[in-house]
Amino acid sequence: MQAVGSKPASGRGEAAAGARRVPAAGEKTGPVRLVFNLFKLRIGIVIAITALAGMAIQPGAALAGWQIAVLFLAVLVSSASAGAFNQYYEADLDQRMQRTRTRPFVTGRLAHHRGWPLVIAAMTLLAVLAAWLAVNPYAALYTFLGGFFYAIVYTVWLKRRTWWNIVIGGLAGSFAVLAGAAAVTPGLSPEALLLALILFLWTPPHFWSLAIAFRDDYEAAKVPMLPVVKGDRVAGKAILAHAVVLVALSLAMALLRPGWIYLAFAAVGGWYFVKYALRVAANPNRKTAMQCFHASLIQLSLVLLGALLDAAVRAALG
Repeated sequence: MQAVGSKPASGRGEAAAGARRVPAAGEKTGPVRLVFNLFKLRIGIVIAITALAGMAIQPGAALAGWQIAVLFLAVLVSSASAGAFNQYYEADLDQRMQRTRTRPFVTGRLAHHRGWPLVIAAMTLLAVLAAWLAVNPYAALYTFLGGFFYAIVYTVWLKRRTWWNIVIGGLAGSFAVLAGAAAVTPGLSPEALLLALILFLWTPPHFWSLAIAFRDDYEAAKVPMLPVVKGDRVAGKAILAHAVVLVALSLAMALLRPGWIYLAFAAVGGWYFVKYALRVAANPNRKTAMQCFHASLIQLSLVLLGALLDAAVRAALG
């Protein structure tokens, strides 16, 4: 699907096409990096790992190794298809934002045509069918809902209309947890629901931090992110409030299935996140916002790693 001058499929595509230009030398990337960027595989891998964490904390018999691998890939492909749709649909927005204007649909590296929605739909269908056949229909449903919420609910319906966009859109990550948990047993446990809630609360402060750092971009694109609509100080306080609640809930989850390894990892990650959330609340600027953005990634990584290590230790001890 390399750009060959094909016509865009819609008026939105035409707007993006009108902004196409020849990529500068610094924008050229190899095919591997192009795939990673188009399908947003970095965040997709994290989302797939949250499905593994959902499996780890859900009581029930362990899945076979091939089932775990298939579900991991199904969640990853579903997330990747949603990421590609996000870039396809938002090519006009991406052209207006300094941070995103080197994406392949903007530069013309990839053609913006009707074939892409068909490829994306096929990827989603493949992911859902794989989860259904390898595990069960409940895991398949949550796998579908994760991609659907990001691609349709967040990207199409909410992002351009309201600052609540990423709050409701945060359910996309929660569904990955539920997919993993439902793969073990369809009846969701309290700890699985709590981890899904933690993911739901994690997403807004993570993206609001980025929105503070790149507020000029979102203003230029007329995207109503919280810092644009309410201001950086309000956004900073909202980030801190979310961070405190989600860290408290992540620590409380240790009272359920996860053990002391999880608690140690969650405590360290929570302390680190709240530390930088306090800074961005007190002085919201690009530096403190990016520090908080990276701290949120570290906090989530430690929570997930702690859950997985605890499960591994329980399995080893029998």
